[in-house]
Amino acid sequence: MWLVISWWAALLATAAYIGAERSKALHLDWLCLMLWGLAAMVLVDHIIGYAREGGEFLELTPEAALVGVIMLIPIVLIWEIAALLSRAKRRRR
Repeated sequence: MWLVISWWAALLATAAYIGAERSKALHLDWLCLMLWGLAAMVLVDHIIGYAREGGEFLELTPEAALVGVIMLIPIVLIWEIAALLSRAKRRRR
C-alpha cells in the first residue's frame, strides 16, 4: 500500500506543479523531485523484496497505509522548510 500512496502523492504533486501558476514561487519542483525519488525507491524495494522472498507484491493492510503516510511526513516537512528558507533568503536581497 505504501507503494500506491507514494506514487499517488508524486502524481498529485506533479499535477499541482503543472497546473499551478505560482509553482516556481512555491518550489513545487522540489516537492515533485523528492516524491518521485521516494516512489522510485519504494518500487525498487518492492521489486527486490518480491524477487527474493516472493509473496504479495502489494500489501493492502492498514499498517502498510500508515507506513505510506508516515513516509510522506518528513518529505513534506523538508520541502516546507526548504521553501521557507528560500523565500526568506529572497526577501533579504
